[in-house]
Amino acid sequence: MGRDEIIESYQGYIACLNRQGWQDLHLYVADQVQYNGVSIGLDGYANMLVADFRAIPDLHFNIAGLVCDPPMIASRLAFDCTPVGYLFGMAVNGKRVRFDENVFYEFQDRKIQNVWSVIDKTSIAAQI
Repeated sequence: MGRDEIIESYQGYIACLNRQGWQDLHLYVADQVQYNGVSIGLDGYANMLVADFRAIPDLHFNIAGLVCDPPMIASRLAFDCTPVGYLFGMAVNGKRVRFDENVFYEFQDRKIQNVWSVIDKTSIAAQI
């Protein structure tokens, strides 16, 4: 995949997440996807995302920065949300928080095969 194709696919993936279109996730994510070095598979990845939306009903993925060097794409995702209970082990309990996630994706065979994610938990802790 070229740069433009990866960017277009990634934007489609983010739109899929935001509409919670789990039935379409397989169009963007490989069956044997790895997350932070652990093979969790497509079902595990989908379950993780469903749990995120359960914990954060108003979750919305906002692309704040994007760099693409095929087969890799890196994104800074900005979140402004209201988790209902605990978030990353912290009792947020309905308080609005803003934080970023820096995430790298590797595409193979037109799908996301590897994901490496770092979430700014310090920023969340400072807000609660």
